[in-house]
Amino acid sequence: MTGGSSVPLITPTTRRTTLRTDDFVPIEALYEPGPTAGQDPPPHPAQVPLFVLAHGFSGSLERPALQRAAAVFAQYGAVITFSFRGHGRSGGRSTVGDREVLDLAAAVAWGRSLGHSHVITVGFSMGGSVVLRHGALYGAPSGSSYASEQRGRTEARSGAGADAVVAVSAPARWFYRGTAPMRRLHWVVTRPLGRLVGRAGLRTRIHTEAWDPVPLSPVEAAPYLSNTPLLVVHGDRDPYFPLDHPRSLVAAAPRAQLWIEPGMGHAENAAAEELLARIAVWGRAGVPDGP
Repeated sequence: MTGGSSVPLITPTTRRTTLRTDDFVPIEALYEPGPTAGQDPPPHPAQVPLFVLAHGFSGSLERPALQRAAAVFAQYGAVITFSFRGHGRSGGRSTVGDREVLDLAAAVAWGRSLGHSHVITVGFSMGGSVVLRHGALYGAPSGSSYASEQRGRTEARSGAGADAVVAVSAPARWFYRGTAPMRRLHWVVTRPLGRLVGRAGLRTRIHTEAWDPVPLSPVEAAPYLSNTPLLVVHGDRDPYFPLDHPRSLVAAAPRAQLWIEPGMGHAENAAAEELLARIAVWGRAGVPDGP
């Protein structure tokens, strides 16, 4: 609050904090105010979009690829980056897309507490699967079957939903082993020696327990984004997931757009700055013009 106003205004400073998820995992997060930080007075929060970036497996907010993406999005709005559980300086262990929904929800809720009213979640690879499931869970009507089945398990909080969702290089379904990189990833996740390699080589701490129950897959979650704009972005040279993954996501989602990017590989490492800028412009399109 500033100047006694009843409407919160954006504080134009970078902030680093540790968030607590609804299952009490500490999550490292960073807020950057974006290009309007130097304006006096700062703009109304409804005019400042917030991009919340969800990295891929073995990433973190400290990795250069995510920092590069954040720098592009910061030209178009405020940005929150964070490290999923089991990654970077965050606590816990990675569940490879299941409980990570709670990490994203904590980041979105933090952004709304800072005064932002328009939040765009942008997820890469594993993060892409998380933004899809998060969009379905936190945007689903309270009486929907998905919301009623999942809220008790994930303790979904109010005020943590997204206004638009972008899934980049996301899988459509779980347990896919159709490419060599995915077979290697499954070995890392499911085998004791693989998890040791993940911890030592990828700096990623992986949970030892299998999913129980198995969460809805991204393609099963996509139909629940009926009230949320969705952009699916995928490279035609993605070595992890072939093009049937994004196409099936779009076929399942009622409001989805599909961008197939020529020559692009996988996730944040392969996303060109020009593509990131186009995604930011797409996300800004829904921002209200005034308070």
